[in-house]
Amino acid sequence: MSKFNINDTVNTFSELGNQLLAPNAELMEVIETERQYNAWFTPQSVLNAVMATGQMLNKANLQTWLAKYNITNVQPKKIGLVLAGNIPLVGFHDVLCVLVTGNHSLIKASSQDARLIKHVLSKLVEIDALYADRFSFVERLENFDAIIATGSNNSSRYFEYYFGKVPHIIRKNRNSIALLTGNETAAQLAALGKDIFDYYGLGCRNVSKLLVPEGYNFNFFFESIEHFAPIIHHHKYNNNYDYNKSIYLVNRDEHLDNGFLMLKQDTRLTSPLAVLFYDTYASLQDAETQLLQQTENLQCIVTSAPLKTNNQVVEFGQSQHPQLWDYADGVDTMDFLCGLS
Repeated sequence: MSKFNINDTVNTFSELGNQLLAPNAELMEVIETERQYNAWFTPQSVLNAVMATGQMLNKANLQTWLAKYNITNVQPKKIGLVLAGNIPLVGFHDVLCVLVTGNHSLIKASSQDARLIKHVLSKLVEIDALYADRFSFVERLENFDAIIATGSNNSSRYFEYYFGKVPHIIRKNRNSIALLTGNETAAQLAALGKDIFDYYGLGCRNVSKLLVPEGYNFNFFFESIEHFAPIIHHHKYNNNYDYNKSIYLVNRDEHLDNGFLMLKQDTRLTSPLAVLFYDTYASLQDAETQLLQQTENLQCIVTSAPLKTNNQVVEFGQSQHPQLWDYADGVDTMDFLCGLS
């Protein structure tokens, strides 16, 4: 590979970002047909993911991000990537990190999200043909120098067994939480609805639990998210809603229900689809203590409250719009890759 040139890299990927922000007919066809392969990937969800990726690849942020790392005279290595497929383009950031550090991506794409990532990378090659030989899609990972693998807590044990002897980043289940103070506006709670319902709640950055002050009244919350009611018309989401509702009714579990989302008090962080767990706190200090205890399980925290935490804290409505430097599980992927040389 030629010597790293930050301007060339920024120009290439910002142009890719521009093309994602203005999808041509070919990309729109991919966006429209993804639901044939994955019922969760509705055209609106896929378009949201494409647009969010395009926004992430803006020139100013690319320059700021890349300037933090020493990417010069890189000795290219083969990096195996096991991509998740829970939401559209969820593995793109890992591919991006490998490519901009001058390494070669051996991509084991998820069967749930194989077509979109391939199409986006084909657009990258159209912009700069030098990237044509810097990634490969493979069915089986072999002859790699390092691994970045994303999966569940169960699959992480498999990854550790097979990949533990090479440099690696292995990610497990994580969830996101929203800390409410009771002073939120209707607009903030409406934005929180996006953190909950975007991609039907399937992402690790989706809010799966609320932390609320003792005595919190959920009426205003329910009123503020009412415009998300059409989500119940998605058959897979509706099936989850009906199933979980029947379980709660049969078991006589206390819960709140607005017709498309159920709220249940629970100490756990991971809630079923169409359910949002919640727990209470006595003071902001108490809330921070609870969050600290969950650090290893949290992807991000949605709140407007001032917090002292190492977790990613984002504003309402922004959990599914990470910046380039918002690394999954808080592990700096670029630092890991640059350190391999």
